Amino acid sequence: MRLEISCQDRLGITQDVLDILVSHEVDLRGIEINEMGKIYLSFPNMDFEHFQHLMPKIRKIAGIDDVKTIPFMPLEREQNQLRALLQTLPDPVFSVDTKGRILLINDAVTASLETEREALIGVDIDELVKGFNTLRWLESKKITSLTQKVRFIEQNYLADILPVMVPDSGGDPILAGAVFILKSEQRLGQQLTVFHEASLDSFMSIQASSKVMKKVVREAKRMAELDGPIILYGETGTGKELIAQACHEASRRKDASFLVLNCASLPDNVAETELFGYAAGAFGQSTGKEGLLELAQGGSLFLDEVGDMSPQLQAKLLRVLQDGKFRRVGDTKEVKVDVRFICTTQKDLAQLVQEGRFREDLYYRLNVLSLGIPPLRERKMDIIPLAETFLKQHSLTLGRKVPKLTKSCVDYIQAYPWFGNVRQLENVLYRAVSLLEGNDLGKEHIQIPSSANAMSFVTEDFDGSLDEEVKRFEKSILQRLYPSYPSSRLLAKKLGLSHTAIANKLRDYGINKKSVKI
Repeated sequence: MRLEISCQDRLGITQDVLDILVSHEVDLRGIEINEMGKIYLSFPNMDFEHFQHLMPKIRKIAGIDDVKTIPFMPLEREQNQLRALLQTLPDPVFSVDTKGRILLINDAVTASLETEREALIGVDIDELVKGFNTLRWLESKKITSLTQKVRFIEQNYLADILPVMVPDSGGDPILAGAVFILKSEQRLGQQLTVFHEASLDSFMSIQASSKVMKKVVREAKRMAELDGPIILYGETGTGKELIAQACHEASRRKDASFLVLNCASLPDNVAETELFGYAAGAFGQSTGKEGLLELAQGGSLFLDEVGDMSPQLQAKLLRVLQDGKFRRVGDTKEVKVDVRFICTTQKDLAQLVQEGRFREDLYYRLNVLSLGIPPLRERKMDIIPLAETFLKQHSLTLGRKVPKLTKSCVDYIQAYPWFGNVRQLENVLYRAVSLLEGNDLGKEHIQIPSSANAMSFVTEDFDGSLDEEVKRFEKSILQRLYPSYPSSRLLAKKLGLSHTAIANKLRDYGINKKSVKI
């Protein structure tokens, strides 16, 4: 169990917290304090009754503003994300100490040497990477980054050799070791080919006139160049699959397949056979069938709504991410694959991990590169360009002249909140163009719930329970009002609720001055 404690800068406040933990005989496993003064505690899970007595006592300490449970400690999260990012790099990477002894390696090293990781830790790097005197470089008076031609597994590589400096107690940098990143001639050739290739920008089809969407596209382009898993967060209809497709087409896997599995729409047994395939003899079938993992070999597999994946499938997917291997349903033979995973979800995966509904180890494996896709109501500058694009597409399909948007229609669709996002806008305009008799598309031709009533409607794309949709909408309201009323007391007064009720809701939804721009 982990706690995040928001508190004021008061001498002895940490000791007061620790005294309470001691009085409750809590076995403290870890403590962190960040630059903002927040205290983070890690200790074993306790029963609910014990926890109910502990939390109020901590909250009563003078200077404590808030206490809440969190899924991970900050350092824990950072270490896991860095480790996952390191393992996704396709080039061999070594980390060594100040004597040149190996401390850390990635999967590319073990795969190249066909040796277990444990057998390589502590080995002198000069035994594996020839043509460079590591110890002499580490002991030189002035250490700088350099690029050197070396030999690794009897092949020529280009090595980027980077010193690792850490601050001492006085803040001065001291040498802690070095990192070696090796690139083979083949990899360099591939990168030069791609660099000189005049390829079409796969992101051109994404409308990005607004600042927030331009930022999304910039970040997505950078992520596409890497090879780690990507998670796209966003509401239904925001265009997550379109961005996923663009990331695939901008990656080195663009010439291979981009296949899709919707984790929410298929029963567990069907999703399993779709993903992994099945062997001959399974389900009474005389021949086997390849699953999406095999069909996507060398390409990308798009897992839509990965947060809805069953625990059984989560466990099997984790093994693929760890080892690159799996077995077809009903088979004992292992199949090795090279696939990049691009996932989407409307849900808060970190919250699902905390609730025990999503595996923590799978979360860290998937959440290497994450990107939030904003709802259409937060990118209003994109609404009219999107509308004009859809009008052209639908008019071409229907074989008619492209209608012109009247001013009243422009004002109306820009002011509308679009809870179904881009998909809702596209569907509404298709209906309007299909039934339009003239060449001017006015407000009267747009058939959607009025803005006054929009807050009580969900679209036909609604996915999830009523409770989930109510919570999603409640969170959206609080996020929008918080910048103008940046305290639980101000917000409670605005909404006519008690201070305690609002404070609890802000804590539950993770809304604070750090998570919301003010």
